[in-house]
Amino acid sequence: MINEELKCVGICKSYKDKEVLKDINLTIEPNKIYGMIGRNGAGKTTLLSIMSAQNPATKGQVMLGDENVWENSKALANICFSREFGTNASASNITGYKVKDYLKIASMLYPKWDKNMADELVKKFRLDPKQKIMKLSKGMMSMVTIIVALASKAEYTFMDEPVAGLDVIMREKFYRMLLDEYTETGRTFIISTHIIEEMADIIEEVMVIKEGKLLMKENTQELLERSYHISGKAEDVKAAVTGFDAYHEEGFGRSKGITVVLKEGQKINASGDISVQPVSLQNLFVALCADED
Repeated sequence: MINEELKCVGICKSYKDKEVLKDINLTIEPNKIYGMIGRNGAGKTTLLSIMSAQNPATKGQVMLGDENVWENSKALANICFSREFGTNASASNITGYKVKDYLKIASMLYPKWDKNMADELVKKFRLDPKQKIMKLSKGMMSMVTIIVALASKAEYTFMDEPVAGLDVIMREKFYRMLLDEYTETGRTFIISTHIIEEMADIIEEVMVIKEGKLLMKENTQELLERSYHISGKAEDVKAAVTGFDAYHEEGFGRSKGITVVLKEGQKINASGDISVQPVSLQNLFVALCADED
């Protein structure tokens, strides 16, 4: 098991005139489970594809320890990005493979591949190895991406919407498998997901991507302990949030609601007719990333 940090240094990505990622500086420490959240189109998948050298950055570099990961087989042996099956031409070619053939290709890409684990997961998920991926349901496609991620045994493993299409029972099974694998191996996982609340107790650190920028990277529980929704009479709320980082103001007649994230040492002045309530990770995400009118 490696103990080197994975770093993004000044990562930018543009497609023609569209800037998708904007000066991303990010350090991923080993032996943690991270959550990456953001709205559709925020740049999450693009960032993970660059971090795994599946996509070149327009500017900047990704380093594993002292090694640049781009076209570096030694560094890439420690990185796996198992992503959703898309609808483009390349993805269509991939989905034409049978499950067993797709997993065989994966086994050649990842030098630490655990065939026994892959076989066990195929049975646990009740997948037909001879079935073509394109014939699978969305949930079963997700199961294939989960198998690749876990069986790769890569120290840095990225998963893009791994529970898409899974019912609640299968999602719970996945969370248990993820935690078991993490506990046993100490591997580092980054999970990009829109099912935020279910992951809140699993992810140690959360990264929020907004409009191609890294809005924040925080310890999940510490962040939630500093985040509150303040509501009440507009003038009282305004006075209470002065000097705080405030997000997503909502008006209800003469009343107002605002979410705040406190900095170290800050306290809310609860004077006046206001309500101060803790927020969930999902509600905080909405406040951070909602479009303002």
